[in-house]
Amino acid sequence: MAQISAQLVQELRTKTGAGMGDCKQALVEANGDMQAAVEILRKKGIDTAAKRSDRASNEGIISVKSTEDGKTIAMVEVNCETDFVARNQEFVNFSNLLVDIILNYQPNTLDELLSINIDKDSVSGLFNEILAKFNEKIQIKRFEIHKTNGFFSSYVHAGSKLAVLLEINISNPDEETKIKVRDIAMQIAAMNPLFIDRKNVSEDIISKEKEIYREVLIKEGKNPNFLDRIIEGKLEKFYQEKCLLEQVFVKDSSKTITDVLNDISKNIGQEIKVLMFKRYTLGD
Repeated sequence: MAQISAQLVQELRTKTGAGMGDCKQALVEANGDMQAAVEILRKKGIDTAAKRSDRASNEGIISVKSTEDGKTIAMVEVNCETDFVARNQEFVNFSNLLVDIILNYQPNTLDELLSINIDKDSVSGLFNEILAKFNEKIQIKRFEIHKTNGFFSSYVHAGSKLAVLLEINISNPDEETKIKVRDIAMQIAAMNPLFIDRKNVSEDIISKEKEIYREVLIKEGKNPNFLDRIIEGKLEKFYQEKCLLEQVFVKDSSKTITDVLNDISKNIGQEIKVLMFKRYTLGD
């Protein structure tokens, strides 16, 4: 049996919002497997992660920047221990410099990023200066860079703790289209979809969701003859909540995101598609 440390229990509690006792019991049942423990909690109806998805487990900021033509985009998360440091202008400047460097030099790894030389100094040297300045744990947690033949839009929420990048197939959108596409990026920030549409949901995920629904319904004492019908209804709701194109548009509840894309397509005389999106929440 795996040793269940207090740190592991706390990590599961942070992920799910469940109580310490429930987390420890789930980890014991899962033999220390974090993902399996999350599923155990979900089946018990204890998981509250969806309600806590925007809560940060660390302080810091997320920076996003694209080239002027919208063909290349970079995003980086830099963590620190306190909000005081996260709001400090030197820390903000460092994060903004990092995203510029990532955009311009396109490193593949953290080691590559740290080894880049800038103005007679290296990124590693600049990083050490920030560490010395604030005397607390600071880390470049993650970054990524993407290229497209279409166009990238982005949205950074106030406070820079939540950011989204979004790729569309249109290579040179007009200003009105850019505004509407940014609205969709804001939608992703607000509603946290996991997939573009239901075609992107794997059979493994669907099977797992059905399994969870079935176990919960059985524990609730639902009539076994109606389980399949109830499960299909719950799966439809899952698609509507987790698939971007099926979500209700937050700026106009009479429309879905599919409707919004159809409206844009009619206006520009060309079909517009969402090709990819990434959503960073601080501490994920």
